Amino acid sequence: MSHAHWRLGFHIAPQHAWLNDPNGLCQFRGAYHAYFQYNPLWPDRDTKHWRHFVSPDLVHWEDHGTALVTDIPEDRNGVYSGSAYVAPGAASDGGDLLCLYYTGNVIDPDDPAADQGFVHGGREANEILVTSKDGETYSDKRVLLRNDDYPTVCTRHVRDPKVWKQGDSLYMLLGARDQNDEGFILLYESSDGSSWRLRNEIFAHERFGYMWECPNIVQLGGRDFLACCPQGLPEQETRWQNRWQAGYFPLEGSVLTTHLVDERSFVEWDHGHDFYAPQTFVADDGRAILVGWMGTFDHRYSSAPDGLDWIHCLTVPRELTLGADGLLRQWPVAELESLRGLGIELDAEDELALDAHRADLVWQGIEGREGTLVLDDDVCLSWKADALTLRFLDAAVAAGRQDRVVPLPNGVQDLRVLVDSSALEIYVNNGAELLSTRWFPRDEALRVHCAIPCAQACAYPLQDALAHAYDGVED
Repeated sequence: MSHAHWRLGFHIAPQHAWLNDPNGLCQFRGAYHAYFQYNPLWPDRDTKHWRHFVSPDLVHWEDHGTALVTDIPEDRNGVYSGSAYVAPGAASDGGDLLCLYYTGNVIDPDDPAADQGFVHGGREANEILVTSKDGETYSDKRVLLRNDDYPTVCTRHVRDPKVWKQGDSLYMLLGARDQNDEGFILLYESSDGSSWRLRNEIFAHERFGYMWECPNIVQLGGRDFLACCPQGLPEQETRWQNRWQAGYFPLEGSVLTTHLVDERSFVEWDHGHDFYAPQTFVADDGRAILVGWMGTFDHRYSSAPDGLDWIHCLTVPRELTLGADGLLRQWPVAELESLRGLGIELDAEDELALDAHRADLVWQGIEGREGTLVLDDDVCLSWKADALTLRFLDAAVAAGRQDRVVPLPNGVQDLRVLVDSSALEIYVNNGAELLSTRWFPRDEALRVHCAIPCAQACAYPLQDALAHAYDGVED
């Protein structure tokens, strides 16, 4: 199978080498910006930089090359994850200023205090600020916080700043691990974005993993949702099935006054094999938009089979809304529908064949308590009674992925499946539940067979929005 067969058409992916966490997501001076963790030396060495993509519409992206590299002592082992804050009118030309906050990673194996994992010694976690007035050229790096600036309860694992403005202040969330190997979050406050003071520490009532990465804040409908990625949760039959998890806590009050969260309220963003480290931002039109890493550190799964020389991708941008149950919904941004070709009615009795593995499959008004969707005779999505199962019928396309089961007490009312070459995003019940997974089909045509009684079903072929994304860009 040609590697080009698995190249993606509307999911951001590297031209070569490794991608992981989305970083610095924002809308800045009329364009959308997506940075991500990028290791150009994969698989030989692990050195993380920030790669940069730009789009006018969240669909058609251009690769603008590597933006931030490891070039100062305080980030010599990695430009780790972080976020963007757009400061209105703060640039020298009177326009908005892009402020990028990230963790500079430093590893010193010769430190006498170094231990396995560099938890209690041998590591520096430096919070660093870089600014830009055009999204292409960047200021000198300024170190804002170092290990000695964190509270003594912290180990050397502190990272992933998320910065936003609320009222007259800027706030920063940092993921952390304490001396008792419990995950928690640090909340800092600033009046100028440069000088920061600790405002709060946020723990769970009971131990909930040993480290909380990639903290985030979502504010919708007058409510705050505190997101993070807990590491070390025990795998269970229908949840916490990846190596590390990603989800959110619905808060009763403001994140600014929260000291404890109820770990029992934790909601996973996505039940698929390939999802971690999501980041959110607020677009100029007020939409809360999420993008996740459609990948994993789980070595049970391969995301570069057959010697593929690039690995992982990002999810499509998803709009977040608030459901009637007080929980968040995720749905592909409306702009994605601009890629649709002429819709083809899906007949439950016949198999539909599309020329390419690039489609938007939609079922509305689903009836009954059972249904089945099969793609290429290789992947099966089925539900019966109160559970939905994603199953790979052919291990060759699964690359190590096993069955996933999602509890659905109220059954399935609607279903949407995005197929993009080697990526599947499955949205159930208006985005109440999701499964994002990679697969590696062998056939040229996409074959769709479904037994789903419903009011309406349609398959939309999708255009390739990234065919020229890498034109003229050196790796």
